[in-house]
Amino acid sequence: MIQNTKCECGHQNHVGTMLCESCGKPLSDEGGSEPLEMRYDGVARRSQRANPGVLDRVWNFFSSVKIAVYLIAITLLGSILGTVYPQENTFLNIDPAVYYKETYGTIGYIYYLLGLSHTFESWWFITLLFMIGTSLVVCSLDRVLPLYRALSKQQIRKHLSFITRQKVAFTGPLPSAAEGPGQTPEAWTEQAAEVLRKQRYRVHTNGTALLAEKNRFSRWGPYINHIGLIIFLGAVLMRSIPGWHMDQHIAFPEGKLVKIPETSYYLKNEKFTLEFYKPEEMSESFRSKGQDVPKVFETKAVLYQCKADCDDPAKEPVLEEVHRQDIVVNKPLEYNGFLAYQFDFKPSPTLISVKPTLKNKQTGETYGSFELPMNKPAESYTAGPYQLKLKAYFPEFALDDKGVPMTKSNEPKAPAFVFAISGPGLKLEGEPYMYFPRQVDKVNFRQDEINGELGARLELSVGSMADVAISEYVSYLNIRVDRAMPYIWVGAAISMIGLIMGFYWHHRRIWLRIDNGQLALGAHTNKNWYGIRKEVAQVLIKTGIDIDPKTLERKVIET
Repeated sequence: MIQNTKCECGHQNHVGTMLCESCGKPLSDEGGSEPLEMRYDGVARRSQRANPGVLDRVWNFFSSVKIAVYLIAITLLGSILGTVYPQENTFLNIDPAVYYKETYGTIGYIYYLLGLSHTFESWWFITLLFMIGTSLVVCSLDRVLPLYRALSKQQIRKHLSFITRQKVAFTGPLPSAAEGPGQTPEAWTEQAAEVLRKQRYRVHTNGTALLAEKNRFSRWGPYINHIGLIIFLGAVLMRSIPGWHMDQHIAFPEGKLVKIPETSYYLKNEKFTLEFYKPEEMSESFRSKGQDVPKVFETKAVLYQCKADCDDPAKEPVLEEVHRQDIVVNKPLEYNGFLAYQFDFKPSPTLISVKPTLKNKQTGETYGSFELPMNKPAESYTAGPYQLKLKAYFPEFALDDKGVPMTKSNEPKAPAFVFAISGPGLKLEGEPYMYFPRQVDKVNFRQDEINGELGARLELSVGSMADVAISEYVSYLNIRVDRAMPYIWVGAAISMIGLIMGFYWHHRRIWLRIDNGQLALGAHTNKNWYGIRKEVAQVLIKTGIDIDPKTLERKVIET
């Protein structure tokens, strides 16, 4: 429990307080001559409690400026280490475990094993940011509350020792009454007050005591700066909330709808356009290399938003088109904070869909065609009088060691479909028919032999390339979502306001009292002592204390 000590003025002061919070009398070392500690006018802080408990020790840890400096230094060191080699989130289709070892050798592999390859997303780096933010909050509260208490309840008549032990102080007799009419202590005090008001001070008087103050608001500059930094750090930490921040590189094959992770958006690359420089447009150095140089690569993108059945894998999501834009380098797609930058491309011929026709091989009669996509084909199709029910689909068809059909991947590199065809002349439950859209796969896997008698009667094939949809390129887009960025800018702006307040304005205070014709004047500022010495000298000279300014300036400073 905090104990109090009582000053001779009657005010109760907290233990640890160096000055009386009311009159300013030093509560210890009263007879000393050194300038007083005026950081918080001597008001005690919570971190200065005697016999601290567990919570007080935690508070003291985070309220220490030295600890805050250590935390910032460690964080800066971690940031430096995180920039030695590229971070994992900048990779595109690269295995980091292999990349660091092959590119940078053993040191790079150790870098990867230590987790420095994802420094800025690591738990320890986020913990450091959180501790810095906590330190800012505790440091600010530990100091701003005593400062507010000291400045909001200032007593006009200060103790004589408080005034004389200021870094800028003057003591001496008032000008005698014979030197001018009305030179009473009260009249001199009012005359000094008028001079200070012309210097833009706010003046308060109590008989022959005076308190003049200006630019008090500048004392709050560091704490406003802290508020801005706290908002800034909080916004950085908010980036770890799902959906608040994304910076990923995603592949978008032509004609394929791709879901954007952690969002309700889908993006479709309708068409990728690539234009190369002509030989006459290139410099000699490029022409000599004999390689094509891309001039323009553009993605015709359509952005969709899911409205229903978004998380149900058994149902097709209900999508609504919300934005359409051509994406080129440095001109991203923008929609409600969602950004898609053109990053890279890769030639990758891939089947999107085919439109096969079912025909009778013996008579040449055709029964109809249907659209067969490589991604999520329908369960059944109709071709004239025949029904084709999909029994199996293998995007990349292969046979395992036992000869059982399997798929190597989900990419349609060697697609194969197994249908059960029913209709005229066929069994009611249908007969199996295996279809390979690519001609090379038909030959390699012997489609006609697999289908047997049914393959000799019916044929499923495309008539021309007009019935084939191919994705020639894969467009790589850098998808960015940063909902925390507005808060980062707000925090930075508030922090800058606090810095300007603290740098360009100085809190100045002047106290004086007259006792038995003797003037005691003290002044304090947090910056620019030369300026306040000059102002004090002007007050003394203009109120009749005839003294050479240079001599006065030397007398004014007593340290």
